[in-house]
Amino acid sequence: MSFETSSNHRILLKISGEALGGDAGFGIEPQVLTRTAREIRKVQEQGVQVALVIGGGNIFRGAALQKAGLDRVAGDQMGMLATVMNGLAMRDEIMRQGGHCELMSACGIPQITIQYSANLGRQILNQGSVLIVAGGTGSPFFTTDTAAVLRGIELNCDEVFKGTKVDGVYSADPVKDPTAIRYSRLTFKEVLTQELQVMDLTAFALAREHSMPIRVFSMNKEGALLRAATGGDEGTLVSD
Repeated sequence: MSFETSSNHRILLKISGEALGGDAGFGIEPQVLTRTAREIRKVQEQGVQVALVIGGGNIFRGAALQKAGLDRVAGDQMGMLATVMNGLAMRDEIMRQGGHCELMSACGIPQITIQYSANLGRQILNQGSVLIVAGGTGSPFFTTDTAAVLRGIELNCDEVFKGTKVDGVYSADPVKDPTAIRYSRLTFKEVLTQELQVMDLTAFALAREHSMPIRVFSMNKEGALLRAATGGDEGTLVSD
């Protein structure tokens, strides 16, 4: 491949599976898939290297089945496979729009994915391709938030971007409390002290230990990803 990027800026973008489901939050909404891929392509065209982790909640939710007696390990493995399905859809859409994209997975599915390797992943990113990393961490009991931070660290990313339905971290739930204040910057310590919701505790602790900045922003806001990835003051940045 000869489409190398000249930029050294590299981000790990984490989006939920529910986001791909649109208003229903289930399945894959074609318009949402197309819009998300287009936003990623705009960032890639600016020379920013993009790794992507997508959740699987739009296809499989194990919580209810686990309450009914389904084994937790089996449920988490099903969730990992759901992330591969979302990864396949996103890879196809990015390539349909003219981008380069590779799909790696921590779950060995050689017919349709590349086995995850941090070293190979970094090479793919350096060649200018979007890299989708599916299959979570490859182990049960860990969320895709944790997988996103872990992959961000392993792939030498500069920041982990968490795309959500809200445009940052607030002092309270902005839906329930109209007086809630949005923060533009926070330290890891402030998040813990104020008990703010950024990521699950395992993911957050990993990011804090490795000084990996986390930016929380709205994926529903047109151009927000591009502004954030190119140095704009978008969403909330959590760092040391």
